[in-house]
Amino acid sequence: MARLRRTPPHELDPEGRALYDTITQGPRGGFMVDPAGGLTGPFNAMLLSPPVGDPLQELGAALRYRSSLTDRARELAILVVAGHQDSAFEQAAHEPIARDLGFTDEQLRALRDGDPLTLPDPGEAAVLAVARALVTKSDLDDEEYALLGEREVFELTTLVGYYTTLALQLRVFRVPPR
Repeated sequence: MARLRRTPPHELDPEGRALYDTITQGPRGGFMVDPAGGLTGPFNAMLLSPPVGDPLQELGAALRYRSSLTDRARELAILVVAGHQDSAFEQAAHEPIARDLGFTDEQLRALRDGDPLTLPDPGEAAVLAVARALVTKSDLDDEEYALLGEREVFELTTLVGYYTTLALQLRVFRVPPR
């Protein structure tokens, strides 16, 4: 059972309402609102502290919509984190996106379960190796570090950290999958 009530926008204080508007008027907005107007997923908890929630959601928007990672690389890394953290919400939210990007059910199962996965694209294989190293040992050896450029390593480590934070919050606040 969820620990947080989804607050309708008309009950939010001005600071919370401003954050709500930022989230719902952006590219994620339409699918993160329940029928009563409350935010779903990790965004509801962000309303608890707008001074922290706003930069957090902005980091997520930057990673999702403005990083140099391809859509497939991004979703691959998100699903590595979701599988490692057993984050049912993130799996439910991102597996359909990955499927639309061409990932097969077998590949999604391997990501969910942490099973071996061979990807034909060398760039995606590198993202997979680096993301799995980050979630399992929170570090990269020299060989893993050399798989990607410095910008990609920076963006990927930030993405893994962000989605790990979301997985922790989703678990603590008992946010159910959609």
